[in-house]
Amino acid sequence: MSCQVYQELIERGLIYQSTDAENLQKLLEQAPQAFYIGFDPTADSLHVGSLIPIIVMMHLQRAGHRPIAILGGGTAMVGDPSGKTELRQMLTPEKITENGRGIAAQLARFLDFSDSRCRLINNADWLSSLKYIDFLRDIGRHFSVNRMLTAESYKQRLESGLSFIEFNYMILQAYDFHILCREHGCRIQMGGQDQWGNIVAGIDLIRRTQATEAYGVTFPLLTTSSGEKFGKTAAGAVWLAAERTSVLDFYQFWRNCEDAEIGRLLSFFTFLPLAEIKRLSALADQAINRAKEILAYEVTALVHGQEAAATAFQTAVSRFGSADPELKIETSSAVAAIRIEKTLEELPTLVLTREELQKGLTLVDLFLMSGLNQSKAQTRRLFEQGGAYLNEERISADREVTEADFKEQKVLIRAGKKRFHQIVLTG
Repeated sequence: MSCQVYQELIERGLIYQSTDAENLQKLLEQAPQAFYIGFDPTADSLHVGSLIPIIVMMHLQRAGHRPIAILGGGTAMVGDPSGKTELRQMLTPEKITENGRGIAAQLARFLDFSDSRCRLINNADWLSSLKYIDFLRDIGRHFSVNRMLTAESYKQRLESGLSFIEFNYMILQAYDFHILCREHGCRIQMGGQDQWGNIVAGIDLIRRTQATEAYGVTFPLLTTSSGEKFGKTAAGAVWLAAERTSVLDFYQFWRNCEDAEIGRLLSFFTFLPLAEIKRLSALADQAINRAKEILAYEVTALVHGQEAAATAFQTAVSRFGSADPELKIETSSAVAAIRIEKTLEELPTLVLTREELQKGLTLVDLFLMSGLNQSKAQTRRLFEQGGAYLNEERISADREVTEADFKEQKVLIRAGKKRFHQIVLTG
């Protein structure tokens, strides 16, 4: 087990605030510790804002600690007021269950649940069966209303209106921590910086009810240099589910980050060594675009797999071009830059002259010339079955190819999900 994981999280900028940092670090240097992070199933997919807690869980699990992912089937019935200007939409139990299945499947991509290395627990298991009067007597009596109102998440809502059901959220989250500490020996809770008040309330409850010291850690809430919430675009949130945000759009979200953000994003969202990240973030001019490609590739591969990341990279190159293919970036791990450069080299390419194009070529001709298909009949069937693409737009019928189809003198054709060919126009 690595004893340096807490320090690495600090160096990567992933720790915003913690309670009793010195003793917490000592605790993490001892035997493997259980820790938990909650995910309320308010949608059927997580978004990029959830990647920071997930990646922290991955760091700690790789260091030998035991994550507990709490699926908030109970707390989602109430709604967390943190970071919200109005009451969250109330979801039906059926919708919460459906959303929970989607989130559980996503978490399984990132965390190792085998042999009890990680646990997924639904807090509805204990919250949905609570007896109200007993809960008030046993748990509610430990909470001061005056102290609760000092929490930032509540203070921000007092002017616009804080409902009674939302006011209970802090108590329920604190109770989660109490149960996990008592039943699973979990003494560490982690969450976004807007969860600080809820986490501290849980620590206080455990101290009062179990005479045990517990700890809390929060992560920074990311914003862009312009102050906008990270992970929001004109089209809305950037989701981890390909059905909500396509793999290409996901890749491009990272590829289009601001130059000044590259070092921080590489530190937060990849596992590249810090020395390598320092070199990449120091690149300037055209070279910084290669660092952005590495960021986009690494995060897309983490979320959607290396094959999907390579496909997104190839498609992006065909549409928008790439950083200088001859640019070689020295990397200590020889991981990111080599993968990007190898992908560039592996993209099959056909060179076409303007003279050949002007003689008259159809889409069927391109598929035959590239070798993606062996006959016109086979190609037309591919068109009819919806398996042919030109620049990632589905082809339904044959037509003549024009120079307008080429973006930066390139066009990408695809047969099925995995067979690509790039056509480069010269002359």
